[in-house]
Amino acid sequence: MMKLNRKKLFKIHSWIGIKLSVLFFIVCFSGTLATLSHEMDWLFIPEMRATPQIELAPRNEIAANIYEAFPDGTIAYWQTLEEPYLCNIIHLMQDGQRRYLFANPYTGEVQGIANLTFQRFFRDLHYYLFIPFQIGHFTVLVFGFMLLISLLTALYFYKNWYQKLFELKTGKGAVVFFRSLHRLVGVWSVPFTLLFSVTGIWYFVERANVGGVSDIANTQAPQLEYPVADSAAFAQIHRTIDYDQAVIVAQKEITGLTVKDILPPANPQSALYLTGESNEPLVRNRANRVYLHPITFEVLKVQQANALPTVTWLNDIADPIHFGNWGGFATKVIWFLFGLGISSLVLTGIWISQKRKVKGVARIQAQKLGYWKYVNWAIYGVMLGFMYTTLVTRYQVSFTALLLITTGWTIFIGVAWYIFEYHLNKVVKRELVH
Repeated sequence: MMKLNRKKLFKIHSWIGIKLSVLFFIVCFSGTLATLSHEMDWLFIPEMRATPQIELAPRNEIAANIYEAFPDGTIAYWQTLEEPYLCNIIHLMQDGQRRYLFANPYTGEVQGIANLTFQRFFRDLHYYLFIPFQIGHFTVLVFGFMLLISLLTALYFYKNWYQKLFELKTGKGAVVFFRSLHRLVGVWSVPFTLLFSVTGIWYFVERANVGGVSDIANTQAPQLEYPVADSAAFAQIHRTIDYDQAVIVAQKEITGLTVKDILPPANPQSALYLTGESNEPLVRNRANRVYLHPITFEVLKVQQANALPTVTWLNDIADPIHFGNWGGFATKVIWFLFGLGISSLVLTGIWISQKRKVKGVARIQAQKLGYWKYVNWAIYGVMLGFMYTTLVTRYQVSFTALLLITTGWTIFIGVAWYIFEYHLNKVVKRELVH
């Protein structure tokens, strides 16, 4: 019975890795790239680069420079990045479109503007595959369960895995080597696989609001008891916000607060909203919240990271732990490398299963993608359709950007087809003949 169970668990493990391989790889690899997406912005968008200095420019000076350069724009979200070598990203609403403006936090200079950044692209891809109506979100989040099941089944049927942390078989052919490499990478990735799967499941529970978790974890923003202004005058509110004063007030409310993000009121009844870092480890910026009246700077509501209820605290540590940005560049690189390792497990798993074709017809039928390949590629096609629609309509990206993105996806499809269809089928046919 134990042997039968082990065989079933292996089939479950293989089914997840093979039948869902295309989507599994896209979800894992997009999340891996997302961990270093800000660094990609620094590398490919020179206007986002800043040279760290001791003194910061006054926020009011930066805001004045923004409105001088874009008199018809409105600041919707002011984001101070964790990386000191990157500009602030100001989400600017202009003519109904959101654009990303880069302001140097040290000089106050407006250095550039873009319709899309690498961080935003990979965030959307990993977050919901560009597929709307919550379908994309839950498609991605289901893989949190799949990843956990894949991990647990592997640990069960791979005997004494904890004793094989340095076992890599070489000199016995490609199949033996890649099977050994697959197991070795899998064993070393156990903590991160568990981490990614558990946080992914948490995201699922939050989005589905299981047990009212979302209602408990997410603090409700206060509504002003009296309107800030009527609709006609509301547009002028953003021009008169004293950002420096708002930061001073917020820092008095939370000891050790470093304000990172500022959200001006979205409507006449909304508050001015500030978040940031304090001395509490691991939590994201939103764990510290200060809501102010945008004109009087009256404190309307405060949430401190060191006094969070358990559910809210768990919700606020999920992002830093999932993406590895809690410890700066060093932890992001570590998360990136293990993300690559987990992504490679999908590829080596497919390769190993395809090579098993030479061992018999029954094995061929057991390991084929079958009709599931149509499910994988159908969802992939839907994803691309919505992706291009979003890029053209919401982000209004340039032809050059579309060409670059298309080239990347074409290379992905081409390499996948060559390795796992053309090349392997050629090898299989040759081995069957012999």
